[in-house]
Amino acid sequence: MWFKNLFIYRLHNWNETADSLHEKLAEHGLPPCGGGDLQTRGWVAPKADGEPLVFELNKQLLISLGMEKKLLPASVVKQFTQARVAEIEEREGYKPGRKQVKDIKEAVMTELLPRAFVIRSRTYAWINPVDGLLMIDASSPSKAEDVMGLLMKSVPGLALTLLKTKVSPGTAMTQWLTEEDNPRGFTVDQDCELRSRGEQAATIRYVKHSLDSTEVARHIQGGKTATRLALTWADRVSFVLQENLQLKRIAPLDVLKESADVDKDNDAFDTDFALMSGELRKLIGDVVNLLGGELKVGESTTETLKAA
Repeated sequence: MWFKNLFIYRLHNWNETADSLHEKLAEHGLPPCGGGDLQTRGWVAPKADGEPLVFELNKQLLISLGMEKKLLPASVVKQFTQARVAEIEEREGYKPGRKQVKDIKEAVMTELLPRAFVIRSRTYAWINPVDGLLMIDASSPSKAEDVMGLLMKSVPGLALTLLKTKVSPGTAMTQWLTEEDNPRGFTVDQDCELRSRGEQAATIRYVKHSLDSTEVARHIQGGKTATRLALTWADRVSFVLQENLQLKRIAPLDVLKESADVDKDNDAFDTDFALMSGELRKLIGDVVNLLGGELKVGESTTETLKAA
């Protein structure tokens, strides 16, 4: 199991072990989505049902936020609502008004919810106590915030802040696109997004396109900055760096896949997590160093990178 996305947070006031964290998460386990519930959230075992709520390997912790949601298509609700409205119109001789139709729709949803299918999804979070970091595999800020919110509720006193660097990713990515050399330890790939600032922010996206072209340079000279850029780290992992320091589209390259195939004696889940956490720890460290180091409280960002 490899994370495809990373929201990276700094842990503050973290004093948990795997066992103590399990006990605290157990108080907020995933309740079944029954009756009139539209959805429920809570912690689930990251490896398999019946396993602990915290998976630990090489001093790294893995947890998982589960969500059960009733599948109630809008088209079905609309169909039942229209049928109910038609019955009232035929029986009473008048067409229900807007408020009454709204009340009918809400009643229909209440009636259908117990009969709706339930789908389960999960969002993984990797806790690195050694480096004091939390990584959430979420494609959107709202999903990451769901994990953060319940984790801070489950662990009283815990505080989380987005990891920031002294040089903003946007500044660095724009600079890399204007230089001939790749950033140290990384190669620039063929996807990027450029955006101008201001009320009418024009956006240019390049996909599988050479980024050392005069066209890209002209857009940057015209005032556009990079908001996302595809990179490869050490010929081992490819990813897309976002201007908010989020990493997306993370994918292990062939050399890592071969390493996982060689270790067939161990559990596949254990092997994947050990490989992922080991590689991404080094990747995150190199990204932060490349961007001038971590920005501490009270420090301000810089606008240029120091020469290597």
